[in-house]
Parts: sequence; C-alpha cells; structure tokens
Amino acid sequence: MRVSKMGMKNVKLSNLDEMYPAQDILMQTYQVKQYGSGVYAYDNIPLKLQDNIEEVIKKHFNRADCIEVQMPIIQQEEMWKRSGRFEKYIEEGVMMQSITDKGNYCLAPTAEEAIITFAENRVTSHKQLPVVFYQISPKFRNEIRNRGYLLRGKEFLMFDLYSFDKDETGMMETYKKIKETYFKVFQELGLDVVSVAADNGSMGGKNSEEMMAISPIGEDTILFDEETKQGLNVEVLEKENAEEYLREQYGINDVKKLKERKAVELGHIFALGTKYSDSMDIKYIDDANNSKPFYMGCYGIGVSRVLGLIYENNIIKENDKVVGFSMPISVTPYYLYLISNDQKKEQAEKLYNELQEKDVNIIIDDVKGSIGEKIRNAKILGIPYIAIMGNNTEEGFVEIERTKDGAKKTLTVENLIEQMEKMKQTKKDIEM
Repeated sequence: MRVSKMGMKNVKLSNLDEMYPAQDILMQTYQVKQYGSGVYAYDNIPLKLQDNIEEVIKKHFNRADCIEVQMPIIQQEEMWKRSGRFEKYIEEGVMMQSITDKGNYCLAPTAEEAIITFAENRVTSHKQLPVVFYQISPKFRNEIRNRGYLLRGKEFLMFDLYSFDKDETGMMETYKKIKETYFKVFQELGLDVVSVAADNGSMGGKNSEEMMAISPIGEDTILFDEETKQGLNVEVLEKENAEEYLREQYGINDVKKLKERKAVELGHIFALGTKYSDSMDIKYIDDANNSKPFYMGCYGIGVSRVLGLIYENNIIKENDKVVGFSMPISVTPYYLYLISNDQKKEQAEKLYNELQEKDVNIIIDDVKGSIGEKIRNAKILGIPYIAIMGNNTEEGFVEIERTKDGAKKTLTVENLIEQMEKMKQTKKDIEM
C-alpha cells in the first residue's frame, strides 16, 4: 500500500475524547467516517483489521465443526410474528422496518427466526444432531444511546452462531464446547475476557453468560472473582431467585468475595432450551420415530465492537500524550511502515517491491514530508513496526522501531526481509 494512494491528510490530533481516544483518532484522521449517530464507514486499515478479526473467529469455529452459512439481512415480518417476538421488538423501538407495497420487512437485529426457518425441513433426524450454524453479517438495532463510537452502533457487524441438539444434555455439551472456543478466539485477538453470569432477558432459556473484557472504558459493571475468573453482571442480583440461580448454574456461593469492575461486553452466549423450536413449531424425529422439539443455543460476538476495543487497548503515548496506537501482530493489516529520505528512495522502493512479492503487507510512505511527520503518521495508522532508511542508516541497513514500546534495532535489508516473512508466518513480534 502506498500512502500516496490512501488519500491520507496530515491532521494534528487535538482535544481527544478522554473516554475513547483511539476511536476519536480514527474519526479525526478520517479512517472512520460518521454519517450519523451510530452509522459509520471504514477506510482501508480499520476495514482490513476487521477482516482479520473475522478470519480468526472463522478459523476457530471451523475447527470446532461449526458450519458457516449466510442468512438474509432483510426479513419478512411474518417470520418474526411466527416466533411471537415481532410486537415486543416493535414496542421496544429496537427493530428497523421497511414498509412496502410488496410486503413489510425488517432489518435483522438478530437471526434466531431466520436460522430456525433455514434449519426447518433441512435438519429433520436425530442422526443429524448436533448441528451448529454460524454467520458473520451486519445487524441493525435502533439504539437510543450510541456511546462509544464503534462499541455501540445502529449498524454493526456480528458473529452469531446457533446450535441444534436433541436434548438438554447435548445442548449443554455444545454450550461448553462453544464457550471454550470463545476463549481461544479472544486469546488470539489479545483480549483478556472473562465469562460473566447474566440474565437471559428477552432471549429466554436456561443459561446465559456475557463475555466481558475488563476495561476502564466499560459501560457495564460486573462483580468479578480474581481467583476463579468467574463474574456476574450486577443485573443478575435483581432476579427473584438470584442466590439460588448463581449457586446452581455458576457455582458462585459467596457474592461478597467478588470485586466491582468496569467491563465491555464483547459476546453473549445462551442455552435456549426449546423456547424457539416450540414457538415456531420446528421438530426432529428421534430414534423411536417420535417428533421432538430441538434444544437450541445461540451465541454472539460483536465484531465491530471487538474492533473498537482492540484500538482502545493498543494506544501508545509519548510524554503522557496519546499519539496513536500499535496493532497486535495477530490481526494487523500491515506489518511495516517504510520511510526513506530522498537519497534512499530507490532503495526503499526496491525493499517495498521485494516484500510485496513475498506477500508481506507493508505501507511505503512515498509522499513529501519530513521523517518526523512520517513517523507520526505511522503511529496514527497503528502500524506495529516502522522501518527507516535515512541519513543515520548505513548503506544496506534499515533502522526499525516497534511502535508499541519504542524499542529500536538496526538490521540488514536481507535480515529485515527474513524477519518480516517470519512474522507473517508465526504472528509473533521481532526480538528487539
């Protein structure tokens, strides 16, 4: 990628949002364009970062024998009336509708109804169970409070997964397997996540847990046991049978041991039971040739919310001032930001082309400007490494800087190419 093709402008950061400085940087530098409250467009780097987050999610759930599918975004209201949820979503003002002379539709806020309709007449026998479908697609909710930029939008990208089992035991086995996969995903994304006992709310069902990242920017308050890594949303304490529910479902016997923390919800998992298969009358044939309702689970990850939190978690500061961020190697769209002076422009172009041929994603700053300005832009874009070919580097050598901690090292051009290829393969930092 060439900076000259990016349409990037030199913007001096000012008056950054104290709560969400990283996302404010995206807005001020036009990497994210806000069209209205909760409605955004992404430039190349945040878009590619989101693509990489998706690939991490898909990799782990594919390994868990989950099947990727794609549901329609625009859905007939009759399908929602069939489940009995249409009026509730309308009353709450969450659902966005499209009223036409060819029928009435809604923009999908979630996909339980669609996936059940998809599975109907497709999954019909106990021999096919368990089966797990997932998708990554836009969702639409008329959020009243659009705080936190990408953390809460009217349109957002969501991973949602739905499991079908023949009984409660199978449902809970699947629940455990999917929950374990969640932690594998978040570990690779570099996010420290805890499972938090939660209220099932309008989703209904048996178990419900939120996947929370402890963070000072969180708008949720959780109670958290640092030893067991188990937590609960304070909303659960409002349940009539809260103590019994926590003891039986999550093994929490003493709420007083838990400490209060702020956290960001990144995902939610539900063991639904037969609620939706009963309401929509979808069944399978068991081994005794009887018709039985499916036991379902549903699971979600807010992909655009994960994107926003990754930016906020990877801020870099100089003299206590936020100057940008440094993306994790596991998901960064570009590994290296290449800078040169005019005298070494040809050498930089040669290095850029060699790395391009090896499919190592890098950015070359080929526009006029000082070395200092270009370094500042590299940090604003969140590139994890900067390579400088300037007055202080000898012929055939490159100085590299790791943006997350300022560590520097001088390498030969050949060694840099080797290190970049290794980084691409292993997703690990260079030893500085």
